[in-house]
Amino acid sequence: MDKVRVGLIGLGFGAEFIPIYQAHPNAEVTAICQRSRVKLDAVGERFGIAARYTDFREVLTDPNVDFVHINSPIPDHAPQSIAALKAGKHVMCTVPMATTLEEAREIVGLVRETGLKYMMAETVVYSREYLFIRELYDKGELGRIQYMQASHPQDMEGWPDYWKDMVPMHYATHVVAPLMAMVDGMADYVSCFGSGAVNDEITRRSGSPYAVESCHIKIKDSDVAAHVWRFLWDTARQYRESIDVYGAKKSFEWELMTGEHPVLHTAKRPEHEIAERVAVPDYAHLLPREIQKFTRAIVDEDHLSFIQGGGHGGSHPHMVNEFVNALLENRDPFPNVEQSANWTSVGICAHQSALKGGEIVKVPDFGKR
Repeated sequence: MDKVRVGLIGLGFGAEFIPIYQAHPNAEVTAICQRSRVKLDAVGERFGIAARYTDFREVLTDPNVDFVHINSPIPDHAPQSIAALKAGKHVMCTVPMATTLEEAREIVGLVRETGLKYMMAETVVYSREYLFIRELYDKGELGRIQYMQASHPQDMEGWPDYWKDMVPMHYATHVVAPLMAMVDGMADYVSCFGSGAVNDEITRRSGSPYAVESCHIKIKDSDVAAHVWRFLWDTARQYRESIDVYGAKKSFEWELMTGEHPVLHTAKRPEHEIAERVAVPDYAHLLPREIQKFTRAIVDEDHLSFIQGGGHGGSHPHMVNEFVNALLENRDPFPNVEQSANWTSVGICAHQSALKGGEIVKVPDFGKR
């Protein structure tokens, strides 16, 4: 197999990936799916794609589709992933993998049963910022990692209505994933506290009364602890997907405001020389030449995920390249299904802990390959 054939499900944010797949030397887009026929045809005409479906189940019966890339609303992620795996299709799905532990377990079980590949398309572990921190760590420049923290404040005004039903920590992978990935670790257990209060409508619809949830994570077989916090409503803060990593030699802190550079702290310097702002490089050179431009190119700059998310740090072509190569090389992608399930379950367990006043909640053991 020289090329893998993808069917894209969901063409809001998902349409961003079409030109990347079309330019990739080892991939092609053979089908697209969108509930709105008008939007479906507009995207199909724009990118020259003939096979167009308004029902995702039709994609699963298309023999010209090797894998599906799911970019549908969050409540659809797990049901569509499960259906795709049962239909014999490999799956790349945007975050989070699921919103219940039962769904996560079922996806892990299906991957093991079928031998198919699953990858949760977590943007942050392919962002230029994460790649920069990881490079510093791999070169020994950070030294021993002592502590990590991450935050994902987000104002959901103007987003689709279903977000009012969401528990913030059920969408926590942007903060959990990079911390676990930094130390190649899995979360063992969590303790989380709720803080403040959201309005009555959000409380009624989501079942969560808290404005902010703040969670400590114990990493399995590690002496490093991590802390994450998350909100969606009724709290004033510019959008931020932050990672702070504190090492014995150097520490990295995410910028406080959009447009700033992050800060690198270096130990054993005079106090006024410890902190310096650094420009994070791009990592397009890690990609095939044909898709390198997509670390900077965005099709729809007005989409809220890019206005708030800073273009996802140039991650999209890296994720595409990883999953395409994993299929061609018959290996697990990064993250694999067990990592995806662990990272997703941290947020689910964190909310359970918050509802119990911070009680320690064990994260399910999905195994590790």
